[in-house]
Amino acid sequence: MTSETAEERGLSAAGCVWRVLIVGVVLAALGAAAVVFYRAWLAGADETANPALDPVRRLYLEAYLAQHAAELEGPAGSGAGPVPFTIASGQGAATIAANLNAAGLLDNTELFLNYLAYHGLDGGLVAGDYQLDPAATIPELAEALGSGQARTLELRFLPGWRSEEMAHYLRVVGPARIDADEFMTIVQTREGLAAGPGFLAALPEGASLEGYLFPDAYTITPETTAAQLLDMMLANFDRQVTPAMRQSFGAQGLSLRDAVILASIIEREAALAEEKPVMAGVFLNRLAAGMMLQADPTVQYALGHQAETDTWWKVPLSAEDLQIQSPYNTYLHAGLPPGPIANPGLTSLQAVAAPQASDYFYFVLDCAAGQTGRHAFSVTYEEHVANVQRCR
Repeated sequence: MTSETAEERGLSAAGCVWRVLIVGVVLAALGAAAVVFYRAWLAGADETANPALDPVRRLYLEAYLAQHAAELEGPAGSGAGPVPFTIASGQGAATIAANLNAAGLLDNTELFLNYLAYHGLDGGLVAGDYQLDPAATIPELAEALGSGQARTLELRFLPGWRSEEMAHYLRVVGPARIDADEFMTIVQTREGLAAGPGFLAALPEGASLEGYLFPDAYTITPETTAAQLLDMMLANFDRQVTPAMRQSFGAQGLSLRDAVILASIIEREAALAEEKPVMAGVFLNRLAAGMMLQADPTVQYALGHQAETDTWWKVPLSAEDLQIQSPYNTYLHAGLPPGPIANPGLTSLQAVAAPQASDYFYFVLDCAAGQTGRHAFSVTYEEHVANVQRCR
């Protein structure tokens, strides 16, 4: 073995230094290139991506979503039609995804969760009731649940409300795109509706939709308008009032409009469902005999809104009230009033279709009855006066 000279050792050391310098330069160049590449990737990356994602996680999700791009463009679920779906307050994305899968609205929960994570939507799904379409894509599903746009709301209209009370309810609730004033304008003018059920064509010129706004629960979305809600209510009336009921109205000598007018009076008079057919029989007896109906709700309708009590139905009525000059005042005018005084529910309409035959011509609230709202019915005026006196 030969000994290494000083000159050789110097050259060897110098070579090491040069190699270290070269490696350093190469590493620095690679680092600079990586920084340039990362900045360029960020500049060209999806702006909707969650900025809080760390680079590694973001790269993984981007690659995963790119691999499943075709699936993201297809239906998320495999159901046949719209499905009601609820997100409860406090539910996390994983639970929601599992529930969507169980409802047939989402086939690939992993893809859905990764899509949410990439776009920062996994913590922003809105609690509420929805009507979701299985044909929606995962991006559409995520958008709907993240913004609440597909969220549904249930509106409940009570039997016996007049249209102004329905409008007040809408004004208080403020649902969707339904404007209460627009609602009333359409009710009064019938303009802006879809073609609508056939019975609308038989309404008298200038008649409003009062009486035909079927009181029920209606599910709407944030996009529902006043006209669309009214279309739903009219279509519901057309379904609920069956051909058999309409035939029965005719058997009583009543047109559909006559039946609705009479049902609206019964709706305001009767507190108990079992008394409605009896009341229908009483009013039909009075009409057949040419007697005035003398129904207090028709006077209340004529009086309109009572500002001091903030009600549309004044109670009690005074002797002066009974003299109000109005075609709706059935104490002054024989026969039915010119239009419905409220929007009757199904039981009142059914009562007119199937009235209970009797000899009764009169009824009054029975103060001696054990049940609130029960009436005392009588055949003669003398019996009626006795029932009235008993309660004074």
